[in-house]
Amino acid sequence: MVSLTVRTNRTGPIRGRHPWVFSGALLNIPEGLAGGTPVALVDEQGNFLAQGYFNSYSQIAVRVWSWDKTEEVTEEFFVRRVEQAFEIRKKYVASKLTDSYRLIHGENDLLPGLIVDKYGSYLSLQFHNPGIEQWREQIVAALVKVVKPKGIYERSDVRDRTRQFVIASEAKQSPSRSANSVSSFDSENKGIAASADANRLPRNDKVNRTGLLYGEVPEKVKILENGYKFWVDIIGGQKTGFFLDQRDKRQALTKYVEGKKVLNCFSYTGGFSVYALGADAKQVVSVDASENALKLAEENVKLNRGRDAINRVSTRTEFILADVKEYLGDLASAPQGKATPPHPPLGKGRGRSYPLLSKEGRGVVAEASPFDIIILDPPAFIKDRHKIKEGLSGYRKINEAALRVLP
Repeated sequence: MVSLTVRTNRTGPIRGRHPWVFSGALLNIPEGLAGGTPVALVDEQGNFLAQGYFNSYSQIAVRVWSWDKTEEVTEEFFVRRVEQAFEIRKKYVASKLTDSYRLIHGENDLLPGLIVDKYGSYLSLQFHNPGIEQWREQIVAALVKVVKPKGIYERSDVRDRTRQFVIASEAKQSPSRSANSVSSFDSENKGIAASADANRLPRNDKVNRTGLLYGEVPEKVKILENGYKFWVDIIGGQKTGFFLDQRDKRQALTKYVEGKKVLNCFSYTGGFSVYALGADAKQVVSVDASENALKLAEENVKLNRGRDAINRVSTRTEFILADVKEYLGDLASAPQGKATPPHPPLGKGRGRSYPLLSKEGRGVVAEASPFDIIILDPPAFIKDRHKIKEGLSGYRKINEAALRVLP
C-alpha cells in the first residue's frame, strides 16, 4: 500500500476523524497514482494515522475510509461496511411502515463518494468520483451478498461527478495545475443539466454512467414510507428516483395541515402532497414544471386512496404544470377580494394560462387568499461557489413571492 506523509501541523483533522485530506496537508504526492488506489496516511515520524483511497491530484487528495491499521481492502472490507450500514438502518429506520431509505451515505458509512438508496427490494446507487468507482465490482458484490436485492441500478449522472472527472482528467495531463481545476471548471461551465426524460436512456460516456448492474429493475417501483405508498422511477427520476432525505420533513408537515389549504411548489412526484392529504388537509395543489413528475404525483395520490383522509380530500386536489416562480408571482399580483383559482391565475395583464393536468373531483381550489400553507422545496439555485450571490437572491425572491400569497 502506498504511504503518504502528512505534515505535522495538519494531522489534527485526521486524528479527529475528518474524512478528507487536502493536498496541502501532504508532504509529497508521487506522480502516476490512479484514482481509487489504497493509501496509508502516516505522520512525519512514520506513525499510522488512517487509510483511504487516493481521490485525485486536486484539493481533496485522499478520502479516508478507515482508522484501523489492520484492515485490508478486499471484498470482505466492503461486505463489512454494507453490513454495518444495513444493521443501523434496520434498527432505526426500517419498519412495517417504511421499506425505503438511504442505505449508504458516503463518508457517514465510511465509504466516501458512494450513495446507495434502497427502494423496497431494489437498490439505486451513485459513484460520485472516479476513486470510489474503481471499486464498483466489489461494492456491487457486497450489496448483493448482504442486502440480496432483486435489482441494482446505477445513477451516476450527478453534476459533482462530472466535476470530479474533469479534475481527474486534467490531473493526468498536468498534476501541477490540478489544484486550480475546481475553480476553472466552475467558472467555465455554467451548469450541466439533463432532463428526467433524457436520464431514461442508459449512458456510459465515462463521466455519466447509468444502467443496470444486477438483476432487473422495473420501470416503476412501489415503495412504502411512513405507511404511505409511492411509485418511484429509479431509471429516469431525479437523483436516485425519490427524495428520501425529506422523509422526516414530510412527516412533520402532517402536524400543521388539518383543514388547511396547501400549495406544494416544486412538487415533483407529490411526496408532500400525499402526506398533506393523508393528514386531512382541506385541499392540496401541486405545481411543477415537469409533466412526467406531475403525472406520477397524481398516480401516487390514487395509490393511497385506501386511507380515509385521502378518500375524503382527493376531490379537492389539482396538479398544475407551471414555472413556480411565475406562478407565485401571478398569484401574488392577483386582485384582492376576488376568487382566484390557480388555474389559470389572474395576473395583472400577464395573460398566462397554466395547463391543469388533472383535477380530482369537483372542488373549486382557491379564494382571494387561496392558501394557508405553502411548501417550497426548490432545486439547488447555487450550483457552485461562483453562484452564491445569484443563488441567495433567487431564494430570497421565491420566499418573498410565497409570503405575499399567504393571508
